Amino acid sequence: MDLMELFLIALGAAVIVCYGVKLLLFSRMLFPKMWFPLSKSFFTSMGEWAVVTGASEGIGRAYAFALAKQGMNVVIMSRTKVTLDQVAKKIGDTTGQRVKVIVTDFMKDNVFSEIEDQLRDLNIGVLVNNVGTLPNFIPCKFLESADLDQAITNVINCNVKTMAKMCKIFLPGMEKRGKGVIVNISSGVASIPFPLYTLYAASKVFVERFSQGLQAEYKDKGIIIQTVAPFGVSTRLAGYQSTNIVTLSPEDFVKSSLQYLRAGDKTHGSVCHTVLGWLLQSIPLKVLYSELMLHSLQDYVKKKTALTAQSSTFESDKNK
Repeated sequence: MDLMELFLIALGAAVIVCYGVKLLLFSRMLFPKMWFPLSKSFFTSMGEWAVVTGASEGIGRAYAFALAKQGMNVVIMSRTKVTLDQVAKKIGDTTGQRVKVIVTDFMKDNVFSEIEDQLRDLNIGVLVNNVGTLPNFIPCKFLESADLDQAITNVINCNVKTMAKMCKIFLPGMEKRGKGVIVNISSGVASIPFPLYTLYAASKVFVERFSQGLQAEYKDKGIIIQTVAPFGVSTRLAGYQSTNIVTLSPEDFVKSSLQYLRAGDKTHGSVCHTVLGWLLQSIPLKVLYSELMLHSLQDYVKKKTALTAQSSTFESDKNK
């Protein structure tokens, strides 16, 4: 047997081992309760309070309820007071936990000193940076965005600046206590450079890289910092699409995602979304970037939006 044969055999063995390890790691995602167990007192051991941004609806609201059900008091933040008050009452009535409401608009510039003042004396154990905005509901090319300058400001303030500022406010306390959890919500579209969602996807890449860097810096301080990057969840940003095996309800997605809290610095939050992430990265970019695919994506979102609007109108008429 010559050196070339030995080299090829060694190379083949290395490839098999590499893919075997990847398969093992992926198989762990199928059984999160077994591989990444959390004690019943895990969340309350982090601190008395949880803070959730963008908590008036959707994923943020679901996180607030889930953490309250785990025994935490929650601070819910959004710009719509009426809705926040309704959510706060329901959380309190359902779980018996205390709920603090903070009304704020994260698209504005100078809101964080007031937030810090209101929460200075609370023992914050969990922070969920969920608030985010799309520059356009219907995906479009960058220069076709309505009021582009304002869209850029809104996306940077809401999706990027808010997450960094909120971490700046609460991370020192977690470091001092030697424990804490920060969950930063990204998006599945950040898995690749994503045309028609260029600005939004790029802002979510910042979320991922910032979170992963912070986790490397503060992991040895006992703090868990994780990015969660969902694909389809039935929220307002997704046009309230009907739930199925791929599009999850906010409650089901959050319940699943919390089971992966110890699964690393980034997860997609569920088995189906993990598979979607793998598939998206496996498709050649030339295919994804073709005009046919881009037009198909726009048409799909427009149709889904129209169907959702029709369904909402029907329900409204039916309930009159």
